[in-house]
Amino acid sequence: MTDSNRVLIFDTTLRDGEQSPGATMTHDEKLEIAELLDDMGVDIIEAGFPIASEGDFAAVSEIAKRSKNAVICGLARAQLPDIDRCMEAVKHAAQPRIHTFIGTSPLHRAIPNLTMDEMADRIHQTVTHARNICDNVQWSPMDATRTEWDYLCRVIEIAIKAGATTINIPDTVGYTAPRESADLIRRLIETVPGADDVVFATHCHNDLGMATANSLAAVEAGARQIECTINGLGERAGNTALEEVVMAMKVRHDIMPFDTGIDTKKIMHISRRVATVSGFQVQPNKAIVGKNAFAHESGIHQDGMLKNKETFEIMRPEDVGLAGTSLPLGKHSGRAALRAKLKDLGTEVGDNQLKDIFVRFKDLADRKKEVFDDDILALVSATTEGADAIQLVNLRVTCGTVPAEAEIELEIDGKDQQATSEGDGPVDATFKAIRVLHPNKARLQLYQVNAVTEGTDAQATVSVRLEEDGMIATGQSAHTDTVVASALAYIQALNRLLVRRAKVGPGADKREISYKQH
Repeated sequence: MTDSNRVLIFDTTLRDGEQSPGATMTHDEKLEIAELLDDMGVDIIEAGFPIASEGDFAAVSEIAKRSKNAVICGLARAQLPDIDRCMEAVKHAAQPRIHTFIGTSPLHRAIPNLTMDEMADRIHQTVTHARNICDNVQWSPMDATRTEWDYLCRVIEIAIKAGATTINIPDTVGYTAPRESADLIRRLIETVPGADDVVFATHCHNDLGMATANSLAAVEAGARQIECTINGLGERAGNTALEEVVMAMKVRHDIMPFDTGIDTKKIMHISRRVATVSGFQVQPNKAIVGKNAFAHESGIHQDGMLKNKETFEIMRPEDVGLAGTSLPLGKHSGRAALRAKLKDLGTEVGDNQLKDIFVRFKDLADRKKEVFDDDILALVSATTEGADAIQLVNLRVTCGTVPAEAEIELEIDGKDQQATSEGDGPVDATFKAIRVLHPNKARLQLYQVNAVTEGTDAQATVSVRLEEDGMIATGQSAHTDTVVASALAYIQALNRLLVRRAKVGPGADKREISYKQH
């Protein structure tokens, strides 16, 4: 690195991240994530632990062959067979790196039962061997933050003299605080002979919730490589999150004048993809990538956002790949947000009507955690259009060992109509009978049943989502009879589509409106 303000991003999602119990990825998933990381501008991708398994070796090797820009790194213990196996896997990369490590704290020295001198000799031997077969060698004293100061300086000096080009200082158990992290890096750079000739890196775990702060403190003290993972995935409480350190440096460039090569507009996409393939969903209130990170429900916040987005947002959602800010409606929302939502849905109302709708909205929000677009339109309909056009009058279903059959009576625009239909089960027969009486092109996107009480007489809540020409509407109903609840939910969704259709009008452009806004 020639630029002293350039911070290298070392992503270990595919190695440390995958060590999180339950986060194992398939071969193809690893290749996909590696490609996304490379495309996003990650400097070094730690692709895996080649000696751990044949699968890990194959993945690291294939990632090395496919990489376009990033350095491809493999992990190896301080053992010659590990290092040889690692080089065999990364050798196909345009820029290969071997990352070898050993635990240097008293607790970790006790595991292989090595004296300080014996461990020092092993470090010299293994780093020398790694450098003889690869020009790019990273060395880590695992549990460095709990290693005696004099011994830590001694082994780092040995690793540098043996040929290590990057010295990584791991806070393996997330024990350090930011001031300690900065002091440690600063003192090592000032004290260890040859420190000016290598890059110092930091690898922080999040056991006490300080991983990102510790990493940024280390950078301010002179570290020029941050080891991190997408979504902070990793052992126990995880690691420093890539998105957090990158955006922190971008937003607070005034006090942290450091640059990375990350294309931040691709952050949200890779975050969601990693969450999917790893099975570790991102918590809603997670910084940068959580679904609530750019969502505002409080009335005061929503009013401020509508007037000036900088009032409550320190970064633009577009900068991380989102389309924009979300103003989910809930019991804390105010009139300004409700009026904005109605306008977004194509509905303009006067002040008196808004007042009436707002009262109904508050009542609904107190009773319901999630308020959807079609809930809002239903409130408008209730104040202007009277009762639903379609209502259930009677339903009789026959099922069992004979083909299911539904006899239904509906009131449509004030007139009773009847129909009978067969289907693959009682619910299918019921829905088909409804379509006989009210023909439509709506496609069933979701049908979900949840029991809200226990026992055979449990009340079932049925949710239905319909899509027609890009318009989406949901219906939900509860009843002790699941088929009746299904019919009521389906009819409710149809009624909401009718309202939506009327709002759009014939010949107007139709656009999809998310059915879930909370």
